[in-house]
Amino acid sequence: MKETPLSISGADTSFLFSLYGKDVFTPVAERLIATLDGPVGVSVITVYEFENAVRFAVFRKSIAAEQGAGMRDDFAADMNAGRVTEIPLNLAAVFAEARRLSRLKTEGGGHRSYDILHVAAARIVKSERFLSFDENQRKLARFAGLKILPSRSVAMR
Repeated sequence: MKETPLSISGADTSFLFSLYGKDVFTPVAERLIATLDGPVGVSVITVYEFENAVRFAVFRKSIAAEQGAGMRDDFAADMNAGRVTEIPLNLAAVFAEARRLSRLKTEGGGHRSYDILHVAAARIVKSERFLSFDENQRKLARFAGLKILPSRSVAMR
């Protein structure tokens, strides 16, 4: 398997939801994307969770079905244009790293399975940066040695 270039920034679902939806963090996500020197990297895990999160938001009626479809369409367009790229993963290595992170941090930090998988995937593919608005996941990523974007002061504006 080819190594992922270091210029790829790994994104989690909270970042993608803000980037493609309209919430308080959307302007921050849009400004950050404009400054990156490479594509936003996502794993098959992230693609699945993002698409499901959008569908679940429609189910909960927190967004309209049309908005959800638009979010998924915009995401697919960015994937097709290369602005977002799916990074190939060795799932066995990702799950081994996820188990290690869980063993070290979940009981004391309350980390959810998918959050751990996102951080583990970013470590395995050697993402230089990790894009997230989820504060607990940012803590885990920081522990794992990832550079977190946006900075906390920017993320909280």
